[in-house]
Amino acid sequence: MRHWSELPETARDAVGALATFLGGTALYLAHLSTMTNRGEGIPLTVRLALLAAVCVATFFRRRKALWAMLGGLIPLALDTYLGPTVSVWVIYADLIYAAVLYAGPRASRIVAVAWFIFSGAMVLLTLVLTQDMRAVAAAVIAVFSFVGTPIWWANSVRTHKEVADAERARLQAMTTIAELDRRAAIADERKTMARDLHDVIAGHLSAIAIQSEAALGVLARIDVDPKMAGILGAIRANSVGALQEMRTMIGLLRSDDGGEDIAAPRGLDQLPILVDAARSAGVAVRIHRDPATVAPPRAVDQAAYRIIQEALTNAMKHAPGSPVDIDIRTEDSTLTLTVRNPLGAVRDRPGDSPRHGLVNMRERATALSGTFTAGADSGVWRVSATLPLSVTADSDENARETA
Repeated sequence: MRHWSELPETARDAVGALATFLGGTALYLAHLSTMTNRGEGIPLTVRLALLAAVCVATFFRRRKALWAMLGGLIPLALDTYLGPTVSVWVIYADLIYAAVLYAGPRASRIVAVAWFIFSGAMVLLTLVLTQDMRAVAAAVIAVFSFVGTPIWWANSVRTHKEVADAERARLQAMTTIAELDRRAAIADERKTMARDLHDVIAGHLSAIAIQSEAALGVLARIDVDPKMAGILGAIRANSVGALQEMRTMIGLLRSDDGGEDIAAPRGLDQLPILVDAARSAGVAVRIHRDPATVAPPRAVDQAAYRIIQEALTNAMKHAPGSPVDIDIRTEDSTLTLTVRNPLGAVRDRPGDSPRHGLVNMRERATALSGTFTAGADSGVWRVSATLPLSVTADSDENARETA
């Protein structure tokens, strides 16, 4: 069974109106509803008709509170004329409560003031017409019970609701301010990182590019092994390419809007340049790309390039001179990358990062909800990654953070 709060508002109002009608009918049948002897001879059908009319008004007590209260005046007046009954008066008191609670602030105040003025006038009229203090006391009790209590109760509930809304708005404002502070701190940190990258890393890359270009100029004037010129050419090409990527990264870090107008990092279309640089350094690279491989999304494209780049760099560092096989294919809506090379006997050199490359490759794959494995198998080091070709917005954002 569905919870009461889960029902539509109209369904709850309909159930409330029906329950109210049944409760009022029970009071009539038990002869507990009439408040004076004047209404004892009125047919039950007339009483039930007036009760039904005021219950119809309660159906609109939330959505049209003022109109419901005004519409309920008609059966209330007729009921009072025929002889007031508890059923109709209690239900109409609820309509006053709803009008004060659900109407706008200005309308709510007008309703409360109007009813207090009307009630005071009725008490004074009772005093003038009857000159009976017991009748006046009864009028005061009736006014307090059927008018004062619902207005006071509605104002109390409304005040608590307004306080809760104000606290909710204040909390939302504090959350917004905290989010803005967080973004400002991230922006400051990004600018600091961009400045450090520009001043340190980019400077070193520029020096490598300039010095390698100068060395190539010297080699061009003397007779040396062509492999030496090829190695220096690869060093210069790699340093220039890395410098371009570094500048792109610096631009992305300095960009406040995500850097949409800045050139994107490299993808698989730049793979031939990477392979040519490795071959210039004396590494035999064999690459096989399935002709059926479709163009992957940008985040997958960039992650695939970075994984292959890191795997190729590791092969050149740990197994220099060994051939490297690169396989790229599409299988079941996933892009599968495999990089293999014979195990080398070169130990880690000073300055080598301890397995950070493997961690970075795994993070790039998992950021896109992909998989990554790396390890030795029968004398061959194998790096394998599967990346889904359908990337969600969250995965794309994670990939940007790990780019």
